Order: sequence, then C-alpha cells, then structure tokens
Amino acid sequence: MADHDQLSPWWSATRHADIRPFLAARSAITKAIRAWFDEQGFAEVETGILQVSPGNETHLHAPRTELNSGTGALATRYLRTSPEFACKKLLAAGEPRIFEFARVFRDRERGDLHLPEFTMLEWYRADAAYDAVMADSIVIIAHAAQATGIGRFSFRGSSADPFAEPELLTVAAAFERFAGIDLLATIAGGEGDRAGLAAAAAARTRVRIADDDTWSDIFSKVLVEHIEPNLGQGRLTVLFEYPAPEAALARAKASDPRVAERFEIYACGVELANGFGELTDAGEQRRRFMQAMDEKARRYGERYPLDEDFLDAVAKMPEASGVALGFDRLVMLAGGALRIDQVVWTPPAGEA
Repeated sequence: MADHDQLSPWWSATRHADIRPFLAARSAITKAIRAWFDEQGFAEVETGILQVSPGNETHLHAPRTELNSGTGALATRYLRTSPEFACKKLLAAGEPRIFEFARVFRDRERGDLHLPEFTMLEWYRADAAYDAVMADSIVIIAHAAQATGIGRFSFRGSSADPFAEPELLTVAAAFERFAGIDLLATIAGGEGDRAGLAAAAAARTRVRIADDDTWSDIFSKVLVEHIEPNLGQGRLTVLFEYPAPEAALARAKASDPRVAERFEIYACGVELANGFGELTDAGEQRRRFMQAMDEKARRYGERYPLDEDFLDAVAKMPEASGVALGFDRLVMLAGGALRIDQVVWTPPAGEA
C-alpha cells in the first residue's frame, strides 16, 4: 500500500486501488484452480463454519460463541480452524473427491503471513495414496503461477521457480543436513525421547530450550529456526515423512512407524500446504486428541471437546489422502504481494 495513504480507512478509493492488482490475481487463481478440480472430477463442497469442536491441536486457538436455541438453552460452538472434520464426514458418507475454499479462523495469530480469518483450500481423494495429493499440490501451485503470469515467487529476499522439479526431502534428512541432528534416533514406539532431542539440539544448534519444553516443542523450535529458512529456495521443497509424534491426523508409514504419511510444501521459506495419508483408526485418533488436549490444558489452561461424530466417521471412512493449502499465502506469492493482508478483499474487522 502507498505510504501517503496509510491514515485513510481501508475502504478509501486510493488504498483499494493499491491492492486491486492483487485482488485481480486472486480472482484469476481461484478461477484456474476451480477449473482444474472440475477437470479432475472433484465436487466443490461448502461445510459449516460453526462446529462442536474447532480441532484438537495443542497450539491452535479458535474463537467461540454461544448459540441460543430460542428457549434460553445455550450451546457452545467454535469457529472452525479447518473444514477437515466436516470433509472427512463427507468421505464417510461416500463422496470420493471433494474440495472446498473454506473460511477458517485462528485466534492469537496476526502477522505478514497470518490473519485471524483466512481462506484454506482443502481437498480429499478417497482410495488414493498420499503421493497423489502431493502431486496435486505441485500442479495447483503451478496453475496459480500460470494464472498470474509470474515466473518466480519472491519473498523477503528469497525466490523459487514454481515450475521447476520440486526438491523432495524427508524431515529426518533435513534435520541432519541443516541442524546436524539424528532425529529418528530420538523416536521409539511412536513417542519422542525428550532428553535425547534436547541434548542433540543443545549440542548442535543455538535453540533455547526451556525446562517445560516437550519433545514436540524442541522439534518445532529447530524446525522454525534452522530448517524452514532453507526450504523452497530456488524451487519448491516437499518436506515429507514427519516424525510419529507430529503425525496429527496422518497414519503411520507401514514400513517405518517412526514416521507418518505427512508432508508440507514450502516456497521461499513459506509453508504453503500440509497433507496427510489420512488416519482411519478412530481409537488411535482419540488417543492423539486426548494427549494434545492434556498438553493444551497444561500450557494454556483450556481444552476443546472431542467431536464424537467425527470420530465415528473416522472409523467408517475409506482409505484417503488430503491437503490443506493456505490460499491467501499462495495468492501472495503468485501475485507478487509483500504481505498476506494485501491479497484479501477486506482486512480483519477492527483494523484500519
């Protein structure tokens, strides 16, 4: 946005003109991606925003509200952090290929790459291995670049060719290359050895480790400080085979249970997409959710309820794979914007 007009409201003609090229890019990318999904035989769905549970991840926070039934009875509902629960219920109902441009919400998040309300593009393929949706992701990112005519993505001094063959890198290899840590040596029985990772991180990196940091906390610090800045440099990076303690809603790799069928895609150090070979073991999913909510209660003093309907659907859904892609981040890179708030039609409520 032009510096001379920063004191004007966001809806002023001058400030809107500054971002109009980015909004045109957004429209072109949306149209191109919808056309691609249609060609692939996907159905576009629209799932509910208000949910019984917003998701059960330790560090994700959701706005909440109270619904009045009209009789005075109140029911707590949350603004979703992802459409994943609803989409997997549709898989259980028999939908084979679905996608959604979903409005999602995250509390405690704001910055050049974060908004409290944003668009998540999610899609799912029933009866498909996770390398299929990995390939989808690469194609979709290239389609976004084609739609705007941009040749390279650029962000904070880094660049990446969205059309080049992507780099494929396991998480274990990334930790060895960029941090000198043998990550898999700190995992046994699907759990992380906190002491082992703490010792390795302290010896090899300058990560600050607190006494109450868990294995996952240390993993995240090393990832953010030493791994992510090296990803998506010159070309896209597909970071895959996440360690079992970071599996989230992904299934374990059959040939090596120390890792999960989970991947993320980076461009210019920016995470764009997070994909899973979906877990269909409802008991294991419940265990992971309970563990995450116990840690959330310890750290933040709150926990979100489990969506029992979702857990029932997990047990009935087919083998599947899915991806969540940060659509606004993709538009930012493909449109040549500097910040994520330049590519949305209106800023978060209350911001100038």
